[in-house]
Amino acid sequence: MSERRQMFEHATHPEMFLPPPHDDVRAVVAYARDRDSAEVNPPHTHDRGQLLHIISGSMSVDTQSGTFIVPRERAVWIPAGVVHGTRTHSLTALRTIYVRPEAAPHLPGAPTVVQVSPLLRELILALMARPRAYEEDGADGRLVAVLLDQIAASVSAPLHLPMPDEPRLRAVAEALRDDPGDPRGIADFAVLAAVSVRTFERRFRKQTGLTVRAWRRQAKLLKALELLADQMPVTLVAEKLGYESPSAFIALFRESFGISPGRYFRS
Repeated sequence: MSERRQMFEHATHPEMFLPPPHDDVRAVVAYARDRDSAEVNPPHTHDRGQLLHIISGSMSVDTQSGTFIVPRERAVWIPAGVVHGTRTHSLTALRTIYVRPEAAPHLPGAPTVVQVSPLLRELILALMARPRAYEEDGADGRLVAVLLDQIAASVSAPLHLPMPDEPRLRAVAEALRDDPGDPRGIADFAVLAAVSVRTFERRFRKQTGLTVRAWRRQAKLLKALELLADQMPVTLVAEKLGYESPSAFIALFRESFGISPGRYFRS
């Protein structure tokens, strides 16, 4: 076990590794879990909104509107009642905050990936270090109030891949999402969708808001984040995703995220 993982386990109260009770009336309930690599959680919903904070590893969250990629030190907010499934790609340490909808009506009404500021991170870990039966009218209740304010103030990260609704187009998009380095062209995918190239491009753009080319670029960048989060070297990431060279990949990554791949997870 790594020193980093031991540190987080030592700081987390043992109760937090137990599934949270459904009858807890507190505004916020916390839950800690470490997932094995390639673990899939099928589509489901929660009565509470949830903030999934990734301590280490990475996760994909699939919704009807698209896929959200959540690398380490980011989080995804999922409102109550939203159907979603999750996939982890490596050993992943999760710290989840469940929020009663009426306790924080100002939180986003749609799923979104957010940057985890140093303050938000410390608030999440501080709540994880306490017993679940905290006093809402005491110091812990005030900590929770600040935590909710910080979630609401978090900056969204551009880590969303919109998906088409039409079943044949969605099947093609899901295959490309999982293997964005696929060298085949638009004509090949139009054949799979049983439509002409022009129809494929028109429907894809209408249903995702992106051209096929722009969508594939986004899919490659989000897959790159998954691979980088798993400690894959930049040169191998570039090769796996079909970039002409590592320098071409680095340039596009910097253009999209404003920072190099090597510095992304240290920012």
